[in-house]
Amino acid sequence: MVFSSPIFLFAFLPVVYLIYQLLPGVRSRNFWLALASLVFYTFGQLRCLPLLLASVLVNYLFGLCLISNRGRKLAVAGAVVCNLLALGGFKYLDFLVSIVNALSGLDLPLFGITLPIGISFYTFQGLSYVIDVYRDPKSGTRSLGKLILYISFFPQLIAGPIIKYHDVSLQIDSREITPEGTLFGLRRFITGLGKKLLLANTAGQVADAVFALTAGQLDARLAWLGAVCYTLQIYFDFSGYSDMAIGLGAMFGFTFRENFDLPYISRSIKEFWRRWHISLSTWFREYLYIPLGGNRKGAFRTGVNKFIVFFTTGLWHGANWTFVLWGLWHGLFSTLEDAGLIPKWLRNSFLGHLYTMLVVVLGFTLFRADSLGAAWIMFSQMFTGFSVSPANTLTLIALLDAKTVCSLTAALLLAFGLPQRLAKRASSEAGPALTQGGQALLYAGIFALCVLNLSKATFNPFIYFQF
Repeated sequence: MVFSSPIFLFAFLPVVYLIYQLLPGVRSRNFWLALASLVFYTFGQLRCLPLLLASVLVNYLFGLCLISNRGRKLAVAGAVVCNLLALGGFKYLDFLVSIVNALSGLDLPLFGITLPIGISFYTFQGLSYVIDVYRDPKSGTRSLGKLILYISFFPQLIAGPIIKYHDVSLQIDSREITPEGTLFGLRRFITGLGKKLLLANTAGQVADAVFALTAGQLDARLAWLGAVCYTLQIYFDFSGYSDMAIGLGAMFGFTFRENFDLPYISRSIKEFWRRWHISLSTWFREYLYIPLGGNRKGAFRTGVNKFIVFFTTGLWHGANWTFVLWGLWHGLFSTLEDAGLIPKWLRNSFLGHLYTMLVVVLGFTLFRADSLGAAWIMFSQMFTGFSVSPANTLTLIALLDAKTVCSLTAALLLAFGLPQRLAKRASSEAGPALTQGGQALLYAGIFALCVLNLSKATFNPFIYFQF
């Protein structure tokens, strides 16, 4: 079940929210949210529910050992090993077998393991919980129910943002639902829903069509169109999901931190990673980069640490060399910026923005490609495919109908923050840009368009399910 599905919008969410409002105290509400979250997960993969519960139980037991100051180093080491074995076994075992086959010439059979939904996210939340309790035993909990709610809470269970227990522990114990908070949550949810259905899906249809073309059917125009559309799709798909998660959290009294901050306005790769998937970047910085030594052991060691982090970031996204090289690609430019090989004057100018977006678009082209060979075809056509044929022109015209052009134009403007800046300036100069009634009509209109889109569309993928 995804947030942008009719069953969630018109059945699951209304029932969960109504019963939640009728329950008397925070304990009963926590129990109801935990139960609803487990039901939500079973809609996607019932057979993987025991794995989710086992993950919660293992981290809970190791956390108890740490809270009780019993075998602290052994407990945290055991928790790290158990979590990484579970993640590695389900996500990377076939990848490792394929590497062994390629290097040895063997033909070992693949296991064909289906990736459990959300395993990368809830594994990282479990790891952060245990490591934080190791650092400060007072930050843990003796309540299994609270940990179940923390890890399985449905707004962030499937695709984040990655939340730390100490950020929500007080909210689990006591929170208040106000009309203002509920209204904020509803608006934020509708904003994310619009990003997903009206922008990401449109860009995704074009990207999928282009990436499915053969080398002979591609030219530079089509290749760049597909690359840019996928860059828009992945941003609006994932930031839209994060908006919906933040909005849902607010409707139930929880405050989640932001996960995206207009990353496509960045003027350097380092700035891009401060704005893109903030919860994941923060996780790797606090639990991998800093423990490796961060930037405290000289320039060479800092560069090595960065490459380890970016390699791991790429691998976290999937068991494919395209993801690994995508991570190393970003690590390369981040390291070049640190070394001063990409000068600051460039990064402080409009050219810095062009440079950053070129790196990002090329990186996401590699990220989207099914294989390194497919990525090479796209890259070669992007930079050498200047021969234009009538068939390719007809394909381009077919992809760019009036509705698609309007949607992509809106996506580009929003991705680069132009409407947001204009609204902020209008609000500061002349008071609120829209009255309460005007805002209500705006969000009602967006929701109506989303419902209309759902009633007609058959294309509604969610990219981060694969992670």
